[in-house]
Amino acid sequence: MEAKKNVLTYEGLTKYEEELQDLKVRRRKEVAEKIKEARELGDLSENAEYDAAKDEQRDIEARIEELEKILKNVEVVVEDEVDSSKINIGCKVKILDVEFNEEMEYKIVGSSEANSLKGKISNESPVGKALIGHKKGDTVTVETQMGDAKYKILAIERSN
Repeated sequence: MEAKKNVLTYEGLTKYEEELQDLKVRRRKEVAEKIKEARELGDLSENAEYDAAKDEQRDIEARIEELEKILKNVEVVVEDEVDSSKINIGCKVKILDVEFNEEMEYKIVGSSEANSLKGKISNESPVGKALIGHKKGDTVTVETQMGDAKYKILAIERSN
């Protein structure tokens, strides 16, 4: 079975590559130094600094592994080539919540890049999935736990 492609915008790819580089080059050295200093304090069985440094090291290695896994099977969306006549990954969309008459703006991104607090929703989220392929002026219905929500698409543009 082929592994799932991790869809990223160029911005997301760059962010992950920089984070991976920082973890491998700077953070690994920092934590190795903390472990070395903690070892020099003596008895490791009751050494909180040593335990904390080892926990930090485990967290760093786990994040490195996660990032390498994402980047190993990545598909980059070239935002300059996105067709802005219909919604797709790499688009910025302005929608109107019909029920609450509230405008919202989102950038549609791959699932590993999604961050609703920064206005980035996944193409796999209920709203993202419902919006994909629609055009300006369309009204889209999204099934939610609280019933159906209707969104009118006000604008679509490239997100770069």
